[in-house]
Amino acid sequence: MRTSLRCSARPRLACESQPLSIEWRQQQQREEEDREERQQRQQQQQQRRRLHHRSRLRADKGARSPAARPARAAHGRCSAAALPLLEPGERRASPSPPSSSSRPRGAAAPAMTATTRTTRAAPRIPTTLTTLTSLTSLATLTLLTLLLVVAEQGLAAARPAVVARGGWAQRELTRPSRLLFRVEDAQRESAAPGGHLLSTVLRGAATDSKQQQQHAQHAALASFLVPAFGSSFTLDLQLNHDLLALGYRERHFDEDGKPVEKQGGELCHYHGKLRGISDSFVAVSTCHGLHGMFHDGNHTYLIEPAGLADAQEAQPHIVYRGSDQDVQAFLPELGQTGGLNMSAGGLGLLNSAKVRVRREAEVEMKYVELTIVNDHIMFKKHRQILGLTNNYAKSIVNMVDAIYKEQLNTRVVLVSMETWTDENRITVSTDPLQTLRAFMKYRRQSPRTDGDTAHLLSGLMFESSHSGVAYFGGVCSLQRGGGVNEYGNVGAMVVTLAQGIGQNLGMLWHNSKAAARGGGCQCTDIWYGCIMEVTGQMLPMRFSQCSIDEYQEFLQAGGGACLFNKPTQLFEQPECGNGFVELGEECDCGSPTECSEGWDKCCKKCTFTHGAICSSGLCCAPNSCQFITRGEECRHAVGECDLPETCPGDSVQCPPNVHKQDGYSCNKDGRCYIGQCKTREKQCKYIWGDKGMSSERQCYDKLNIEGTEKGNCGRKEDSWLQCSKHDVLCGFLLCTNVSREPQLGELQGDSVKVSIRHNGHLLECSGGHIMLADGSDLGYVEDGTPCGPDVICLDHKCQPLQALNLSGCPSVIQGTACSGHGVCSNEARCVCERHWVGNDCSIYSPIPEVVPTKGSEGPSRVSQATNKLIGAVAGTILALGVIFGGTGWGLENIRKRSE
Repeated sequence: MRTSLRCSARPRLACESQPLSIEWRQQQQREEEDREERQQRQQQQQQRRRLHHRSRLRADKGARSPAARPARAAHGRCSAAALPLLEPGERRASPSPPSSSSRPRGAAAPAMTATTRTTRAAPRIPTTLTTLTSLTSLATLTLLTLLLVVAEQGLAAARPAVVARGGWAQRELTRPSRLLFRVEDAQRESAAPGGHLLSTVLRGAATDSKQQQQHAQHAALASFLVPAFGSSFTLDLQLNHDLLALGYRERHFDEDGKPVEKQGGELCHYHGKLRGISDSFVAVSTCHGLHGMFHDGNHTYLIEPAGLADAQEAQPHIVYRGSDQDVQAFLPELGQTGGLNMSAGGLGLLNSAKVRVRREAEVEMKYVELTIVNDHIMFKKHRQILGLTNNYAKSIVNMVDAIYKEQLNTRVVLVSMETWTDENRITVSTDPLQTLRAFMKYRRQSPRTDGDTAHLLSGLMFESSHSGVAYFGGVCSLQRGGGVNEYGNVGAMVVTLAQGIGQNLGMLWHNSKAAARGGGCQCTDIWYGCIMEVTGQMLPMRFSQCSIDEYQEFLQAGGGACLFNKPTQLFEQPECGNGFVELGEECDCGSPTECSEGWDKCCKKCTFTHGAICSSGLCCAPNSCQFITRGEECRHAVGECDLPETCPGDSVQCPPNVHKQDGYSCNKDGRCYIGQCKTREKQCKYIWGDKGMSSERQCYDKLNIEGTEKGNCGRKEDSWLQCSKHDVLCGFLLCTNVSREPQLGELQGDSVKVSIRHNGHLLECSGGHIMLADGSDLGYVEDGTPCGPDVICLDHKCQPLQALNLSGCPSVIQGTACSGHGVCSNEARCVCERHWVGNDCSIYSPIPEVVPTKGSEGPSRVSQATNKLIGAVAGTILALGVIFGGTGWGLENIRKRSE
């Protein structure tokens, strides 16, 4: 049970901005003896924290597993031990000046100023009494520390691990300001030059004619100055054009329960860097003050308005900082100094991991099209203001997008948002699994919740060890593509949503089973932790290498076919040099530095160079700046059930990613289903290890027909369902050569191990109910697995392929898809073989073989050849002129001499 103070039903910002600063000022006005007593108490608390951190880290030396980490205070709740806010420029008292290791990177050291405090002399106390008092306090402090350590270790062992819901060691009050460098910027934007206004809205900007609803337009580039913790951070930002897709819709319900839908939405969300710090990262929104996070290479910071945001006032903001100073002080005791990059605790990624990901992963960017649904409780948390609710949710997604973009080469794009302004459309309970099932049923019945996955942001706190739950590997599926997330502070909701999307993308929780699968899933960041860990001391902001490998395995198995289709951007405000090809631009290679890295020969100042017809894209040749020839592969197939995509020859775009239609044969005895080849053999290996194999048919005939825990075709309420003789191969999964523990999930109860004798041989029949966090049981044969010739398993029943109700592809040969010269895709369209074209692949159109001429390297070489030809002609003319001129001069001299 989680024990921490709950906030009231008021919105989160109001809860966290309770008058702590007023109390602090009142404490400052107390008499001097009270001030001295409070300072002594703070020093004792700091000493207890140091001893507590040392004891906990020493305990981690033996345990090391994520489950051994004690849970922090629940996120989104008011803490009784909240730190008092500091006014701008004021520093918290400490016994010693801050070390250089704890200073933010790239920030100047704060000037040391001599300050004096007038304190009343303390009354004299006998030396003996002072010594006894000190000894008693030390003994009491030691006893309390030991009791705290024992209690936390006992709680960690006795209860499920809880996701970190706090962990921000320090916070400070600040007043950020907007930086404007040109007079025309000040005239164009709403903010006044040199003022404290934070608005990025453009004054008098015209709205997009494609949008039904008028929305404010924000500046493409912006900079802010944020003083905090003795440093000044300059945030250089760029509008996140990829956050909202073309056709993005916002939907809510009126008092009568009728849906009200608007096209488009306000885009005030930015990504960027801290000026002067190369490995930094920033993700903030400016709709209602500054709301987001930034990382300086050493620390991760959160920033949000201290109260109801109003960009027209010089309002205070709160900056939170997670510190790793204590961990660095005790690293020698843990033996973790070698090879550990503590700067990776925030948004950054270990350099070796980043290189490995970019080397092994496909170069192409992936896109997760996301639908967000805010329940009625979340709406009430934001004062029942629709704009605040939607912008808060977009800000959360903007920060998640930053994490996925930097580490996984994947973008998270919003395609729609729905807010339940009148009432909850489903029963939202404190049981996350029940809420998830109800939400996915709502999504299937509601055509408005489109996208690759949909997530519910609830204002409720779940009574669970997890702050959110999502279906494992469910992306691209209408039935399983989704998750639910509980309410919390900004950082906790970012991590929870990142975890949920990670589960949809095939990432597992870092428990003992996941560690056994890959030979170790330990996170190298011992303090901040990693995103897919069940526990964490601080709020993690990065993925472990294990999670990255699981994501790549998921893609290689064909599980993310929908991720390769890039959605069109909603906002395309022309801005040459931002890397986006917008209205009026032929190309945009980015900043001058980015352009010089390889695309400068094709693009100059957002226009094509001489002879170039393209500058970027999977079907544009960078050396020649021409379209790649028709038929050349631009996206390789990742499995037997995937299809390669080829360039069309007249466009830079690679065609949308598709896979074979369900039902195609694969891997000898398998069938394609949702882009993956399904066999019982592969499922046994996936769960029980490489040595796992499917049991013989006799095991299924013997056990699954009994209708017990050891063999059945599913469960209805409290009873097991018997399999009919026709359906036995679609029930409980039975394997041989199984390991002691499954490689993923949690084994519920005991594993099934039965041996039967058949024709003088002993057959092994083993299985188990393997549960995932989303409530799925992997112990059953998957849908799409063949159970005989031309029959597959669907919902624990063996059914003919016709039960898939698939649309056929066109063909001129009856009974043969695509005229025998192509493959039918999941979109019921023909993907033709090389040299064949047409909707039904019936037209033979041979592709001419292009033999590249040696030395031909594109427009630059062509221009050089042209210049050489012109130079040769000019040189010849000049030479002839010299010759004829010289001849004329000689004849003239001869004439003069003869005279």
